[in-house]
Amino acid sequence: MIKEQYILAIETSCDETAVAIIKDGTEIISNVVASQIESHKRFGGVVPEIASRHHVEQVTIVLEEALNQANMSMEQIDAIAVTEGPGLVGALLIGVNAAKAIAFAHNKPLVGVHHIAGHIYANRLIKEMKFPLLSLVVSGGHTELVYMEKHGEFKVIGETRDDAAGEAYDKVARTLNLPYPGGPHIDRLAHEGEPTYKLPRAWLEGTYDFSFSGLKSAVINTIHNATQKGEQINPQNMAASFQESVVDVLVTKTLEAAKEYNVQQLLLAGGVAANKGLRSTLEQAFAEVPEVELVIPPLSLCTDNAAMIGAIGSVMFDQGKRSEMDLNGNPGLDLEQ
Repeated sequence: MIKEQYILAIETSCDETAVAIIKDGTEIISNVVASQIESHKRFGGVVPEIASRHHVEQVTIVLEEALNQANMSMEQIDAIAVTEGPGLVGALLIGVNAAKAIAFAHNKPLVGVHHIAGHIYANRLIKEMKFPLLSLVVSGGHTELVYMEKHGEFKVIGETRDDAAGEAYDKVARTLNLPYPGGPHIDRLAHEGEPTYKLPRAWLEGTYDFSFSGLKSAVINTIHNATQKGEQINPQNMAASFQESVVDVLVTKTLEAAKEYNVQQLLLAGGVAANKGLRSTLEQAFAEVPEVELVIPPLSLCTDNAAMIGAIGSVMFDQGKRSEMDLNGNPGLDLEQ
């Protein structure tokens, strides 16, 4: 009988302190997330220093809760996986140092993992991966198309040249005086309005790259110009127009890449994967391409969590990848390395 494998995973790359225990890379035994949204809301974005302090306060509590929920002890854990990067360096350091301390104290192997690889592998917690596959990663800091031929190997075939989609959402939300985080508020307003404002789409012909800074600037300029003329902007219609532009480019390019690379699966990943407009448009588009299976994680696995870190950590552990005790937080960690 093959021994079951249990990975304890820690994620502190931004403003969520998370610990999870994952069995055999595919089953969530426990998944605890302490969010800091309330602390950062009044600043309109994540304040790195405050995020780090919260991680220090929360990491031990969240770790104990994850073990309690799983009804397990450290003796039953096979390895410790932790987000090495990318992310806020101070925040990363809290998780990395907690993971190193636990690994050292309990004599467990340590596996440093890439945050975006984690987002991609969140999908494996609901559906086994079929290669070759393509993943559309859309988050606050990243927008990219990642091609995979086998476990643990990533090839970025398209990425944003400026703002990530989530970043553009937050900046447009701020201009519309919506609370932080802005993405969910724009998504909600978009469903109440009509795309009546004519906004640009950056196609960047001949590439699978993205660009959202021109779109963001167009929205901000339209709102400022209207304000100077004493005209009212309809926030629902502006949100709908902005979201339609973002989703149109994301889905069109993803569909083209999926066909060109002849993939079996398309995985949606990252915080913006929670966006209802993006989810429904992808479902409509891929309903016409039955040879490509569309996998969309539940909302709880779109935003930052440690279960996804455990999912990729399990694969790396099986592949014999280990980190030494000099592991450090690496905000510029490369997905393809």
